[in-house]
Amino acid sequence: MKERKEVKMNFESGELFDAANRDDRDKRKSGIIPPVAQQLHRENIQRIVQEALSASSISPSDLSAIATTIKPGLALSLGVGLSFSLQLVGQLKKPFIPIHHMEAHALTIRLTNKVEFPFLVLLISGGHCLLALVQGVSDFLLLGKSLDIAPGDMLDKVARRLFLVKHPECSTMSGGKAIEHLAKQGNRFHFDITPPLQRAKNCIEQGQILSSAADIAAAVQHITACHIVKRTHRAILFCKQRDLLPQNNAVLVASGGVASNFYIRRALEIVTNATQCTLLCPPPRLCTDNGIMIAWNGIERLRAGMGILHDIEDIRYEPKCPLGVDISKEVEEAAIKVPRLKMNL
Repeated sequence: MKERKEVKMNFESGELFDAANRDDRDKRKSGIIPPVAQQLHRENIQRIVQEALSASSISPSDLSAIATTIKPGLALSLGVGLSFSLQLVGQLKKPFIPIHHMEAHALTIRLTNKVEFPFLVLLISGGHCLLALVQGVSDFLLLGKSLDIAPGDMLDKVARRLFLVKHPECSTMSGGKAIEHLAKQGNRFHFDITPPLQRAKNCIEQGQILSSAADIAAAVQHITACHIVKRTHRAILFCKQRDLLPQNNAVLVASGGVASNFYIRRALEIVTNATQCTLLCPPPRLCTDNGIMIAWNGIERLRAGMGILHDIEDIRYEPKCPLGVDISKEVEEAAIKVPRLKMNL
């Protein structure tokens, strides 16, 4: 029988970044460099807006409103987008709709599927990991969020420490995508990954690709999926216990960049099958950060008559911003025991 090995991962600290943009990535660090991202935004924003209008066959005067992300996110990038948008608002005399980045991710599913409120959403990306009950277009109850780094950031760090940028099959992939790709070839049972937040030593030699990289990728991906699944299971049970979700045919939405990982999606299906819920995910291209989700959130707000501004004098961007009303303490106090599920993946 193949020997199982215990691995204690020592993840290097670093700033959290969304993983949507490819051009502004530092290939050595697999992260976004804020000043570079800002410059690229400045250089490309006008062209992108013009291309979007051209592809839609409409003129600026045909727009009903202008929707722009103002929170949360990288301050330098948010500043470029907001400044450009407010200029357009002034020129075109259109209403302005400020968008919360995470709310946009949560509501994207309503663009592709007929989903009624309320529903549970799991948002997993490079910069965020949270569970929230979506009760309306701008009505969210936060059930819990990550204590340290988000799953996407963690997967990027693992890929970086495994030097997957040097792997011939993974050199052009983002860290999370490289882990998912390599994990298909690995044996997740070859390593026991210890729980996070414990003292750890590095497990690899600097600058070398390990022969066991695929096994490590498989084990890391699996333990990540199991961790996310357990917390999501508790959120479902809590919501049903409090009658916040229907007992039957409740919907769990998984969105954000990491939700495009099909292994994690299959793990979430085990939970939804066990709790008589339906799992819905936007197509992968709409999971990662994209302009479509911001525009759709603008449409949702326009239809609901919410957050439409005609006075833009005091608009500011907010790099850090919570989502909805935080009831995570209530979830903790409920002390719900989560049944053990067989993760046959």
